Amino acid sequence: MRYLLLILALLPAAAQAARPNIILVMADDQGWGETGYNQHPRLQTPNLDAMSQSGLRFDRFYAGAPVCSPTRAAVLTGRSCYRVGVPEHGYALRHQEITLPQVLSDAGYQTAHFGKWHLNGLRGPGAPILRHDKFHPGTFGFDHWLSVTNFFDRDPLLSRGGEFEDYRGDSSDVIMEQAFKHIERQSASDRPFFTVIWYGTPHSPFKASTEDNAPFSDLDEASMHHYGELVALDRSIGALRTGLRTLGIEKQTLFWYCSDNGGLPKITPPTTGGLRGNKGTIFEGGLRVPGIIEWPGTVTPRQTDYPASVMDMMPTILELAAAEHPAPQRPRDGISLTPLFSGPSKTQRHRPEPIFFRYKSAAAVVDGDWKLLTQDFKKDAFELYHLANDVAESTNVAEQHPQRFQTLRRQLRNWLESTDASEAGQDYPEGRVAADHPQPMFWVDRPDYQPHLEDWKDRWEYKTWLDRRRRTKN
Repeated sequence: MRYLLLILALLPAAAQAARPNIILVMADDQGWGETGYNQHPRLQTPNLDAMSQSGLRFDRFYAGAPVCSPTRAAVLTGRSCYRVGVPEHGYALRHQEITLPQVLSDAGYQTAHFGKWHLNGLRGPGAPILRHDKFHPGTFGFDHWLSVTNFFDRDPLLSRGGEFEDYRGDSSDVIMEQAFKHIERQSASDRPFFTVIWYGTPHSPFKASTEDNAPFSDLDEASMHHYGELVALDRSIGALRTGLRTLGIEKQTLFWYCSDNGGLPKITPPTTGGLRGNKGTIFEGGLRVPGIIEWPGTVTPRQTDYPASVMDMMPTILELAAAEHPAPQRPRDGISLTPLFSGPSKTQRHRPEPIFFRYKSAAAVVDGDWKLLTQDFKKDAFELYHLANDVAESTNVAEQHPQRFQTLRRQLRNWLESTDASEAGQDYPEGRVAADHPQPMFWVDRPDYQPHLEDWKDRWEYKTWLDRRRRTKN
């Protein structure tokens, strides 16, 4: 990477300026159906709708897995969650992985993380990340971070590089305001910036303002607050888009929006827009999420059914940043989406590689309009769906298409074997996983959090959870 930095330093200023700023924004538990542009019957999202009209709107955008931490690991590595040791929520990302912020930082980008982290092996509601945490965002390439361990809600307590900061207001408004202040400072610099903003919304517990709840006052309390949180999230998207235009950097900035997994069950109206399943399942309702790329003047506004996923973020962004992955021989699971930016063509109709998923004992492969899945790959029980004709995954057509079924099953089996090898550490120079890599645990059980429990015991976002933990232990 030192040679790349030298090359960049010798480039003319105009050539360096061509590298865009990158902003990645991700919701927490927003389902595919929870946008106005996807015809939600109650929720209005005017700012996401406007973004979808001026950007590249993916109608088939996929999370890395049907839960949060695995998808976040996939964003930062371009690899499936099982390859990087994050098979489930609350697992720590391995330091042996090569992350997007590390590569971009080496390539001259300023890097920052805001909001939910959930890649340091700690479970429970989001707590401020401690300065000495061996897996805080800075250890993975972020120069600046204002982050919490997991989901965060109204009046959040955040950690700026280890210093606690107590805020008031909706978490989406708070984190976007803080992120934009940072973006505003960076916009005056000659260095391009890479900023990751990961919301805590609309993950439970749900708590929105009276004003944001008003359109949903006839719903049950959980649904009312859930959708109220999404009103605030959409408002903060509008604040970011307006801010970029006020600074005059919108044409130099790629803004990529998505959610980390499919929608939640038991919310009224439903969250997945008619898709089968919810968060935690391998069906479309658990994997398909809103996805938009906006880059005025570069990305042609349009709507596409081209299958894409968060694993595509790293190869796409590295290409735009003129940065090379330092270990290209490592198995990866994403492709660059830059050919889609200028509009559709005959060569861009079909994705050249399938998208694979693995979660617990479930697995799936999406290849064009076809999807093969199993809810237990240890058994020979696979189902085949043609998504273009059956987006609800209601009719298994394996018997009608035996050759397609066999081909996809073989591909999925081979890929699962590849992820087993990666999970065991065979992708690393050491050939194994580092011996000191931690197992998930609740932060309340970690000794270094004990001194804070008395101060936090009456905070609304912790009180119920801490009380329940105490009762469980006793």
